[in-house]
Amino acid sequence: MANIFISIGSNVNKESNIVNSIKTLKVYFSDLTYSAVFESESVGFDGHNFYNLVARANTDMSLEDVCVLLKKIERDNGRLPSDKKFSPRTLDLDLLFFDDVICDNPAQLPRDEITKNAFVLWPLVEIAPEFVHPINKMPISDIWQKYDKTQQKLWKVELSFK
Repeated sequence: MANIFISIGSNVNKESNIVNSIKTLKVYFSDLTYSAVFESESVGFDGHNFYNLVARANTDMSLEDVCVLLKKIERDNGRLPSDKKFSPRTLDLDLLFFDDVICDNPAQLPRDEITKNAFVLWPLVEIAPEFVHPINKMPISDIWQKYDKTQQKLWKVELSFK
């Protein structure tokens, strides 16, 4: 059984899309846990603020099947395959870790953005401070402690998943 972490983000109908993503992920991963929801400014383009969080689950699915599922959930929530990388998002689901797998295909694992973006790292440290990054061999809590927190503005928001 693989331990997986998924970054979840939206800046288009963000409250609805974030709630829908959690409800859908719970259908596929019965032991899903997730961080608080954080709001942040757009990174890489001018746009509306994002809501972000990180979810954790265990799965018997293969890495490939998890990647296919996440793309399907994105499409079901209005994301188009033609959407540009730095642009508004109805829903962005990125697999951050699949156990300690290191690869570039079918997804970059671990995701490079983990150590670069507060909107990934802060929610991740909330739910997995002890998880060891398979490349730099540091616990997530140590990575967060060393992170320059002045780089990105980020704050918690209340969002009900009921």
